[in-house]
Amino acid sequence: MNQYVVKGYEPAKLFQFFEDISRIPRGSGNEKGIADYLVAFAEARGVECYRDEIHNVFYRIPGTPGRENEPSMLLQGHTDMVCEKNGDTVHDFLRDPLTLYVENGRLRAKGTTLGGDDGVAVVAMMAAADGMIPSHPPLECLFTVSEEVGLDGANAFDYSLIRSRILLNMDSEEEDAVIVGCAGGVRSDLLLPVTFEAASASDRVFEISVKGLKGGHSGEDINKGRANANKLVGQILSRILSVADIRLVSICGGSKDNAIPRECTATVALSSADADRVISAMDAEIAEICASLGADDCGFCGEVREKEGVDRVFDKATTEHLVDLLATVPNGVLKMIDGTNAVEWSRSLGVIETKDAHVRVVFSSRSAIESELDASIEELDGRASQIGATVHHHGRYPGWEYRPDSPLREKYLRVCEELGMPSTVRVIHAGLECGVIASNLPGLDAISFGPDLSDIHSPEESLDLASTERFWKKLVALLQ
Repeated sequence: MNQYVVKGYEPAKLFQFFEDISRIPRGSGNEKGIADYLVAFAEARGVECYRDEIHNVFYRIPGTPGRENEPSMLLQGHTDMVCEKNGDTVHDFLRDPLTLYVENGRLRAKGTTLGGDDGVAVVAMMAAADGMIPSHPPLECLFTVSEEVGLDGANAFDYSLIRSRILLNMDSEEEDAVIVGCAGGVRSDLLLPVTFEAASASDRVFEISVKGLKGGHSGEDINKGRANANKLVGQILSRILSVADIRLVSICGGSKDNAIPRECTATVALSSADADRVISAMDAEIAEICASLGADDCGFCGEVREKEGVDRVFDKATTEHLVDLLATVPNGVLKMIDGTNAVEWSRSLGVIETKDAHVRVVFSSRSAIESELDASIEELDGRASQIGATVHHHGRYPGWEYRPDSPLREKYLRVCEELGMPSTVRVIHAGLECGVIASNLPGLDAISFGPDLSDIHSPEESLDLASTERFWKKLVALLQ
């Protein structure tokens, strides 16, 4: 018998469904298990179900008595989650269930991401299929895969199956806001070939690590002043390269292009004669970084420790090219929307890794304006050409344009007022599947809403349980 940690919140089955799916590993690209579960769930309840080759799942639920002939509505969310963990957490995201616990009214996972993004939508659609909504029109439920790595499921789905032209996307993390537009984006993988040379037996080797940063979502949190671990290590390397002839041995930081990296480690080799000068420069740069960080990054830790010797190192040109790229490529907010505090255009250096004879650097660029995404691609192409690298741009997805005349938006705002839960209207900088879906369903009226989730895409992620109760009440009222 399952032991549930969430108690005292209603409807109890909604929270139990969340704990049930948290036992199923469902990182991006590993959605077969959750798809199996959702198909079996539908079959056990006699719900019409379709599943495609990449494990998108689609339900069709008849309207309740007397409402069978009303226009249908589409509920939608994604089954995959970002798999991030703390460095000292032992967890296999391909096999292990999440370990959930409740703290101060919030649901968390021990040392890992929680998957509230977008497990909340998954369980809301399961609850609809389970008959937990007393009155509703015909419903269609779309569970997409690989949203977190480029909206792949939404891009590949067969939209001829969908009859609805009203969409309730449930991939939002702010209870008091309804989302009515979002940025588009593109991923860029830069691959720098490494030329190696033999290390000197007299060289000293040091490992430089940055950890303890807040991290967060590379779209929604990009304007919060949080530091990027990959950029900070680039900054440290640039400082020591200015005082001595160093060679990189390896570098690794971040694990997801849509998460602001919290940790990065670089290993360098240098002449024994330069060691004191380099150590002094590293310590000085780490101290300056520490003094410049905001309150969100109060857990910052910069460490330097000596390691055993190595057999080979990057040559001078490769070292200099990579350090220059990390230190100087524009990162973070590139442009704000005029007259607002909203981000128009950004770029995040999310991942860097040394693999075989290459270093891979992954960027995520976001904007609702296609020409700005084009400009980001062109700039990265130019930087790659200068250092002898190649760059592959992929996973591009459209923005979701604000619709001035939206009966759905007005109904949602009215329902919130009636429930005593007033809502604001927002256009966000993160990417949502609404843009892809709207481009495939002409005339679609859509909103995105959800309960309060904090620190998504990081191990600090948490779901406000009382807020989730209110989210459910709004969904039920909206479908009445």
